[in-house]
Amino acid sequence: MRKSLIALFLALLAAAQFCPAQSAPAKRPMTFEDMMKMKRLGETAVSPDGKWLAYSVTTVNLDQNTKTAELWLQAIVGGNPIPLAVSKPGDSGPQFSPDGKRILFLSSREGGQQVWLADFDPATGATSNAKKLTGISTEADNAKWSPDGRSLAFTSAVYPDCPAITVADGATGDKCNADRDAALAASKVKAQIFTHLLYRHWNHYTGDKRSHIFLASVETGALRDLTPNDPHDVPPFSLEGGGGFAFAPDAKELAFTENLDPEPATSVSAKIFTLDLTNPAAKPVAVSNSLGGNFNPAYSPDGKYLAWRSEARAGYESDKFRLMVYDRAAKSVEDLLPEFDNWVDEFGWGKSSQQIAFASGTRAEANLYILDVLYRTAAQITKQGEFSDLHLLAIPDRPGMVEKGGIGALVAARVGVDRPSEVVDVALGDTRENLKGQPGVDAYYDSPVEPITHLNDALLAQLDLPKMESFWFTAADKAKVQGFIIRPPGFDASKKYPVKFLIHGGPQGAWGDSWSYRWNAELFAANGYVVVMINMRGSTGYGQAFVDGVNGDWGGKPFTDLMAGLDYAEQHYPFIDKNRECALGASYGGYMANWVLGHTNRFKCIVSHDGMFDAESAFGSTEEDWFNIWEFKGRPWDYYGKPDAENPYRKWSPSLSAKNFRTPTLVIHGQLDYRLDVSEGFQLFDTLQLLKVPSKMLYFPDEGHWVLKPQNSQLWWKTVNDWVDQWTR
Repeated sequence: MRKSLIALFLALLAAAQFCPAQSAPAKRPMTFEDMMKMKRLGETAVSPDGKWLAYSVTTVNLDQNTKTAELWLQAIVGGNPIPLAVSKPGDSGPQFSPDGKRILFLSSREGGQQVWLADFDPATGATSNAKKLTGISTEADNAKWSPDGRSLAFTSAVYPDCPAITVADGATGDKCNADRDAALAASKVKAQIFTHLLYRHWNHYTGDKRSHIFLASVETGALRDLTPNDPHDVPPFSLEGGGGFAFAPDAKELAFTENLDPEPATSVSAKIFTLDLTNPAAKPVAVSNSLGGNFNPAYSPDGKYLAWRSEARAGYESDKFRLMVYDRAAKSVEDLLPEFDNWVDEFGWGKSSQQIAFASGTRAEANLYILDVLYRTAAQITKQGEFSDLHLLAIPDRPGMVEKGGIGALVAARVGVDRPSEVVDVALGDTRENLKGQPGVDAYYDSPVEPITHLNDALLAQLDLPKMESFWFTAADKAKVQGFIIRPPGFDASKKYPVKFLIHGGPQGAWGDSWSYRWNAELFAANGYVVVMINMRGSTGYGQAFVDGVNGDWGGKPFTDLMAGLDYAEQHYPFIDKNRECALGASYGGYMANWVLGHTNRFKCIVSHDGMFDAESAFGSTEEDWFNIWEFKGRPWDYYGKPDAENPYRKWSPSLSAKNFRTPTLVIHGQLDYRLDVSEGFQLFDTLQLLKVPSKMLYFPDEGHWVLKPQNSQLWWKTVNDWVDQWTR
């Protein structure tokens, strides 16, 4: 019996040597349907004690063509997500009260969007007793608590010529707004009369309403319009969103952004104003002094300073965003980090008012930095990925946490080219390395980054998402330029692969370590393509001189940078098939696709999405006139009578090279794109058809500058991929 057992054991052992160990399931390329299944992180909020995270998650239902946001709650350390009990689908904007015992959110459950409040138990995370605070007919948005918790501010678009909605006369003012809206909706005549520019913007007609800031009493709900009868938007439009205002620590003053220029269509010169909330008769006082735009005011916790992001040059929306600080006692303004050559994006004060944490796009990443306010020096604290939506914690109660000037850790959203956005915990590191190469940054602290949310872990574990590789090359004028490559899933170095050559928009933008649901580099690579991307002249993250390199030179250095970068990739990556390449771009990338169409025949196909075709006609049909005036160094009529070589509107217009068009081109445009009017796409398609160039147009009657509806996005991806396959396979 014993011998039999031994024999059986030896037989099983021998068999095991020939049986491979069970391996993890093979990963597969991502599909469009996979991308639509991914949960999308929205707004985040952290409780004052640093223990709770509230956040929004949007889920896409492709069959129903819907996107639905829901609010969730989670303990930051060791917690599992649970639905915010008092919320309903569609709610947004969660914020904890300063004492941590209440939470506000925005909800349209009873009609128009209003501010709701609920009780919150910091010990258990339980929420209860949800009640509507506001009932303003024009709805409420961007709600923010005052530091004393007794009031909150929010924005609402109102008719400036109606009586102001105030504590004393709220009913009359609100009725005027409600009656105007009702009359407009009931009218059989939908015509509009314009008496000013910026009558439409991005994807909608602006109408007669203007955004105002309101103050609401938490106890009574009484309202006060803080910018009564103001004909300007307060704050002005910003792609970054948000309210553009902040309370002083004592809740007695509000800072906000406003552009008072008489012609907002030609101006980006928004200023920072402060308003005394204790005096109903007080008028706003301008505290910024730069000629450019000033945004995102934030008071220091000790109340001594007010900081904001500032641009120096008037009319230039892509000037360097500096971090300015206003000494409230001395009434003086100073650049906190004058040597730092990249943009300061989002920022926040440490509790001691000695440090500021900020994010900045640098060489294809948006990492975190800590600025010492006294010594005017900064240290980088993260590498890899892009960080945003910062929340500073001053509770050094976790292993390895080091407190620096009231900053013990940061909770932020992090995204990568191979992973959608998740909330992470960044505990400040204590290992210092001297850092060279970034002006104004003297050190790097290796800070541990731990995930808090895991929205898409299960799905991502199934997908083959190749890493993005970086390369550098020398441009024609000896400038150093960065490019990127993503290999296809299941890469085989012995094979030759076709190329999708992506051109970014802006032009003051950049490719980077970032996820996108519109132009997703991983999805472009997923069906067997090498993706190549170049951060040509005009790209952000390489110093302001590099950004400025596109101004007045749209088809010059950016074009030669792109071609030199592709040449480099072809020479150094032998698996690239240079005879099967397609160029794709949107916005400025669409312009450059059109420019490529007339200046080289190296591509087998082109995809031009929302691109400028004729610079002169685009000037007359866009809404942000400041953009073209800056980029083309004047107005079209400033150059009448001059040779084309001296007229940027003609020198850099793709339409004037139409006789060279040969490459098969897919044109895409949306009817609601008021940034680059749909006529630009129609003109390009008309020209291609008359020239008998193989071409197709994908037209969206219900989309603007971006394709946002799920099923429209599905059609976009199928049409684009089919077009590229047709000409490169």
